[in-house]
Formats: sequence, C-alpha cells, structure tokens
Amino acid sequence: MGETRCIGRSASPGVAIGTLFVLETAIAGRRGTGTPEQEDTALGDAIEVAKAELAELIGQAEGEAADILSFQVAMLEDEELAAPARAEIAGGVAADLAWRNALDAQIADYAASDDEYFRARVSDLADIRDRVLQHLSGAQVQALPGGAVIAAEDITPSRFLSHDWKSGGAIVLSKGSPSSHVAMLARARHVPMVVGVDFDTAKLKPGAPAIVDGAAGVIILDPEAESHQAARTRVADDKRLAAEAQHFLKRPAVTGDGSAVAIYINVASPDELAEIDPAICDGIGLVRTELLFHGHHGLPDEEQQHGAYKRILDWAAGRPVIVRTLDAGGDKPIPGLTIEESNPFLGLRGLRLSLKRPEVFRTQLRALCRAAVAGELKIMLPMVTVPAELAEARAHLDAVVVELAQAGIAHRRPPLGIMVEVPSVAVTPERFAADFFSIGSNDLTQYVMAAARDLNSVAHLADTGNPAVLALITRVAAQGAARGIEVSLCGDAASDPALVPHLLRCGLRKLSAAPAAVGRVKAAIAGIDLRS
Repeated sequence: MGETRCIGRSASPGVAIGTLFVLETAIAGRRGTGTPEQEDTALGDAIEVAKAELAELIGQAEGEAADILSFQVAMLEDEELAAPARAEIAGGVAADLAWRNALDAQIADYAASDDEYFRARVSDLADIRDRVLQHLSGAQVQALPGGAVIAAEDITPSRFLSHDWKSGGAIVLSKGSPSSHVAMLARARHVPMVVGVDFDTAKLKPGAPAIVDGAAGVIILDPEAESHQAARTRVADDKRLAAEAQHFLKRPAVTGDGSAVAIYINVASPDELAEIDPAICDGIGLVRTELLFHGHHGLPDEEQQHGAYKRILDWAAGRPVIVRTLDAGGDKPIPGLTIEESNPFLGLRGLRLSLKRPEVFRTQLRALCRAAVAGELKIMLPMVTVPAELAEARAHLDAVVVELAQAGIAHRRPPLGIMVEVPSVAVTPERFAADFFSIGSNDLTQYVMAAARDLNSVAHLADTGNPAVLALITRVAAQGAARGIEVSLCGDAASDPALVPHLLRCGLRKLSAAPAAVGRVKAAIAGIDLRS
C-alpha cells in the first residue's frame, strides 16, 4: 500500500520523523466509596495534589508556560470553581462524577461565551478537569515515548509540559487550534505540530512510521522512500541552522555592517536561571514577577521577594536586570488580588491594579530597593497609560526610599522605567518622564491591531511586522534617542529572527528574547546589513 497524506493546519513549524503513538484521552470513572463527607474530602485531596503537581511544573517552566500553569493554579484555588461539585456531592453524587459535571458545565459556558477571552480558556478548564479526575480515579497517566509522533484529539498544556521533548517528536491533533496554549508552547520548544487533521485516532496504527511537516500542515502515514529522503534532508537543514545558532550563542551580537546590538533575556523566576549561562546575554531585560505571587500561602512578603530578586541579581553578576512590577490581571489572575471583569485585558491590570492596592505595591518596591544594593537593578512599570500613573508610582517609590532610609535599611533607588504597550504611550512618548522605555510588543500589537494574538480567527492581524506597529516602535526609538533615554523591546517579537531586521531598522539596538531563542536571534543579526 502507498503512503497516506492527511492535511491539517500548521500550528508549529518543523519536520519530524517517528512512529505513531496514540494518546488516550478518556479517563475511567470510579464508584463512590464513602459518605458525602468522605467524597468531599476525596475531591479536596485530589485538588490539592493537582495544585502541587502544577506548582512543580511551574518551577521547571518559564515565560508563557509558567503563566499558563499559574493561571490553572489560580483557578483551582478559587473555591467557586468546586462549589457546584461539592453541592452535588452533598446530595449523594460520587466525587468524580460531580467534578466532571461541574467542569463540563463550566467548559460549555466558556465555549459558548461571546467574550473571546473566556473561549480561549476552555483548554485550561479541560486540563484542570482531567488532572483532578486522574487523581480521583487512581488512573495512571500514559507515559509518552521520546521521539514519537503523538496523535490525539487534543492535548492539554500540562501534559505537553510534563514531557521531555529534547529527543524530538511531534504532535498531530484531529481537533486543537494554532492559537491554543499548546501550540504556543510547541512553537517555543520547536516541536512540529499540526491540528485539525481529518483522521479518526481510533483507526490509527500505533507504531506505524510517520512524517510530520509542521509548516505545511501535513502528516504522512506509512511514507514511501522518496518522502523519507525529503524529510531527512529537511531535518538536516534544521540541524545546520541550530548549529549556526549555537555558534553565535556566546558571541556578542553584531550586524554584518558592524553595529552592536545588546541581547537580554526574559525570565519569570530565579529557578529557571539554573541551567542558563550568563555568558549568552548582556543582562535580563524582563523579570516577570507574577509567578512569585502564585504561592499556596498567600501573597509573598517583603523578605520572600527580596530573596528572589537578590538571587537573580547574583546570577546576573553585574549585568543589568530589569524587573517588571506585578503585571496581574488580563490572563493572569491572582487569588485575593485581581477581580473578575467582563473584559480583563482592558480592565484593572498591571500598574492600574498596583495603584489600587498600594500596600502590595509598596511591599514589592521595598523589596526591589533593598535588592538593588546587590547589582544593577531597574524597575519597570507595566500597563502605563497616562503620565499621572507614572507620577503616582514615582511618589510611592520616593516614599519607600524615605522609609528605608529612616529605618537604616541598606537600599538603593533604582531607575524607574515604563513598558510601552498601550498606544497612548507609543503615540506620544514625549509626555512620559520615564528613566527608560521597554516596548512590550505583544500587547502593543494586539491593542494597535485590535486583534488578540492567541485567537485563531484574527491571528493573521496580530502581526508586529505590520507597518502601523513598526511605525510606533520607530517613533518610540526616535524619541528615546532624542532625549538620551534607553529604549529596548522585550516582547515575543524580539525572539523571532524574521522580525529582528525590522526591529533594528526601527532604530532599536536592545532586544530581550526568550533564552532558547538567543542563538537564533544573534545569528539573524549577523546576517543583517543596515546600510542596505
């Protein structure tokens, strides 16, 4: 028999050659084994174990992966999520059935919502549902073999993150979306992925040879010799490009015409720095502090934050470190701090929330000022919209500095900069008396283009390379140059080698990328001649 080609949609580029592994998605039920009180306890225990597992995964994750898992922890910590299940249990329903009913109803509500934000959270709810059900049923999670082509209807974010993809492999789904969380994670880890493939997973042959072309959105089952050879050539080309990236990894970033470019990295916690060599970068351009606020014992106190910031500065060894103050809200809820809103991306998030909760904001500022003694720390404010917000934040920082001085506590007042991610700032940057600017390309792009970057229906519009977005980046870079203010970019665009030439031609010379992208970004910079 000849080969079979199945067509889907590209979710993550790259080519993989492997054997099929069909992922089971159904979770067996269980019989209620106790009183309503015992069943309620069983549900509570399963939720706690699920939270602990997610916390462990967060410690191994970075960037968007950590944000996704933190969102799931926040949902599990919300007692309202389990309230309908507990009500059914009190009426005699088994814990697993009650939990499944409650989460399925919530998933249906989210899927039917008019708000795109809630529809985008469906996969997270399914992930939470299945993880708790596994602990209630005692089911063993299928081990995913290294290097295999994983075929399924869908795959959850935590399942993806629990697998080691270093040995290769790919994902092909009959459902799924190119804008899903798993697709974003696959792209960040260079795992080829195709979604919406027209096949019945129950009819696939586990162990059969397969080729996945993520860029073309094609999976070849039982490939013929010619297809095998073409795939091997593509894989060899990808390895060559990866080797080039490795060659540039610890070298200074310099364009072909000799222009130096500073390359920083984005991080979310001190833990993820353990396996990163400081020699690959010029410093840290973005420390996302949200992860510190997702602990199981309430919001972190000053000492906990101070310790985390100092560990990051010690790693940087004198290199600049830009710490973003808490950017909660939007798709990053934090129990006890954020509030539910109909449109969270346009609501009380970032600095807006910090100014409404000055006791939380000042605790973070105190910890940052104390940590600044150990290195070159800078404070960055997220979601600034009007100059008055910057002025109010600066007043809080001034007050904290006075408090620390009066108490005789060692400290240093760090420079205070802002993220440029709201069009009102990018259009008139001259109105903002910040010590530095850092362009957040993700939010700036979606606000300028009125298109969420994680929604497939408008993904083609959420393009940082659009002339409208590039014009604003150019405007901010020019304003910084005119006023002698440092301007960098710390969004996803800095990790995309295809966008780097555009960013440099906008006038930027400081980029902050994902650690895994540094080599590829430096290689791309070496091939750019800004004179042409």
